[in-house]
Amino acid sequence: QVQLVESGGGLVQAGGSLRLSCAASGRTFSSGAVGWFRQAPGKERECVAAVLWGTYYANSVKGRFTISRDNAKNTVYLQMASLKPEDTAVYYCAADPIRATTGWTNPGYYAYWGQGTQVTVSS
Repeated sequence: QVQLVESGGGLVQAGGSLRLSCAASGRTFSSGAVGWFRQAPGKERECVAAVLWGTYYANSVKGRFTISRDNAKNTVYLQMASLKPEDTAVYYCAADPIRATTGWTNPGYYAYWGQGTQVTVSS
């Protein structure tokens, strides 16, 4: 059974930093797609960063967030800096072994999801 477990969320002041971790068990995703998504109340789930054929960042987080993966630990990270109140959301990691050339920034692409971790940025 595949499990993705996120950690690292919390409350931080605007301008601060957090690092989210996503540890996978049950199978490896070293060559598949991995991504971080977020969902704020009343909003759709959006991709903030993903890695497969290159690295994708949403415009709203470019230059502030960095996605990385440690294949030896089967773990994906999201380093978040210069956080803003509008970054407040539940953050989810996602993974899928399929290596399609398109669609890998869309939530529907991913078969495996973590439970989510709350990130709250105070002003």
